[in-house]
Amino acid sequence: MDPDFVERRRVGLENFLLRVASQPVLSNDKILYHFLTEVHGGPMTKPHPDMTDQELFWGADQYDFAVVLRAAGMECFWHFAHRGERFYLNFMVQWVTGVGHDRHLSVTVNAPSSLIVSSVDDAKGQINFEAEETGFYQMCFSNFHNRFGTMQVFLSFGVYYDGLQDPAKSKEEEKKKKEEVSKDLNNTLSVIEESSHRVENYVFHMFRYYSFGRMRKSADYFLLLSNSQYITWWSTALSLLIVTSGYLQLLFLKRLFVTRTCTEDEKPRC
Repeated sequence: MDPDFVERRRVGLENFLLRVASQPVLSNDKILYHFLTEVHGGPMTKPHPDMTDQELFWGADQYDFAVVLRAAGMECFWHFAHRGERFYLNFMVQWVTGVGHDRHLSVTVNAPSSLIVSSVDDAKGQINFEAEETGFYQMCFSNFHNRFGTMQVFLSFGVYYDGLQDPAKSKEEEKKKKEEVSKDLNNTLSVIEESSHRVENYVFHMFRYYSFGRMRKSADYFLLLSNSQYITWWSTALSLLIVTSGYLQLLFLKRLFVTRTCTEDEKPRC
């Protein structure tokens, strides 16, 4: 089977499950919960009897997109993480409409057991922690500060893995590494593999910081755009005020020098 086709179907299924889990009604459905948590099944449940779910999902994944929150509204998203993996979330408010223009956003991250892991109430922020439970972590973004205005928020979240092996096998791997080092100190292949993993990890963190820089750049752009519109409207209003006041002054001066024509019997008034 074509591996690219399998990967596209896997990504499509994952996006579909995230959309279904983000729906308020379907997220509490018992059938969906049974589908996501049931581990017993037919012969295709586990491709290999000795392969664990950690090995199946081992790798880094991340998402970045923008979402518009309505006035006093809230949006929630779910992301899967294994125990021992690093979960990160970056967010930044790009623009706000309405009367108050309050850029504060309330963000909470809940564990699969519904316990609050972290919460932030600011216009931008970063959340990074080690997952203590395996399951879907809930991220909720609330716009309750703005009762009469909407806001657009840029999100970037995902999981990454500092370790390269299953934590249950760490002791055994350490023993093997010591034996390999004692046998061959110049194992070039292991050095190259370790260096490549380090470079991959550094590149991933560079992508995280680059995504946060994109958030800040887009927020600055929307701020400059709103200030430009504000200055343009006020300049137009002041120009109209100056022209109107000049016209009224000329009209007042003209009325001061208006004289009435009188006959020979009438005398002009002072």
